[in-house]
Amino acid sequence: MTRLDVKKTYKLYIGGEFPRSESGRSYVVNDAKGRFMANAAQASRKDARDAVKAARAAFAGWSGKTAYNRGQVLYRIAEVLEGRRDQFEAELRASEGVTAARARTYVDAAVDRLVWYAGWADKIAQVTGNANPVAGPYFNHSAPEPTGVVAVVAPKGPLLGLVSVVAPVIVTGNTCVVIASEPHPLTAITLGEVMATSDLPGGVVNVLTGSVAEIAPWLASHLDVNGLDLTGVTDPALATDLEIAAADNLKRVRRPGVEELLDPPPLDRMTRFLETKTVWHPLGI
Repeated sequence: MTRLDVKKTYKLYIGGEFPRSESGRSYVVNDAKGRFMANAAQASRKDARDAVKAARAAFAGWSGKTAYNRGQVLYRIAEVLEGRRDQFEAELRASEGVTAARARTYVDAAVDRLVWYAGWADKIAQVTGNANPVAGPYFNHSAPEPTGVVAVVAPKGPLLGLVSVVAPVIVTGNTCVVIASEPHPLTAITLGEVMATSDLPGGVVNVLTGSVAEIAPWLASHLDVNGLDLTGVTDPALATDLEIAAADNLKRVRRPGVEELLDPPPLDRMTRFLETKTVWHPLGI
């Protein structure tokens, strides 16, 4: 008797769990040769709201952890990803049609990038903070603090692209809702499985799959979202509309730019979603 393969069901990743879209919709994802791979959940406006709610609920606990502990968690994600590299390499070869060597390069880069950001966790405050010189009997210190909930549109590159936009947001204490690459969403959900089993608290990262044009406007206009990363938005008109919507509550916005995924990431991926708090304290006599 011929054995039938057990096909994987791809869902959303919200609040540390894997729900189906509340709309019940899905869309077909094909491989690099146009053959059927799987059905991916097509997230709705309600799913986006649920993801923001989960991210907000997780923010206090995550931002309250020590920077050292956040670095440990990111390093743990890298460990689990390393242990599942064969699965990710196979998914990248199937979805993007890259060679085995290229898939290995992308997985290596994703693991290394997580470790790189983990190392920044307890150093970014020293780079962006300062003891300010003032003329008076005061101490004056500036220190970075996370912005809050950040909505992210991931670029192409279902693994390295996602890691490159999510890791810098969460290592500084923010939580996020990320829209995965629309044509290649499956690896993003597999990465959600890695995060769910790597000490990352539920709600810190929430992954939605589906149409960027449908989901992103709701996240951009959501008043409980504090930042917006438009890296993966390729339509200039849509990017402009999202920036306008973000202005309603003065969200911090990172505009789309041309970046090679394998290049060293710019520091502003972390600093864009940091606030600066300045404290004055009288100098004792």
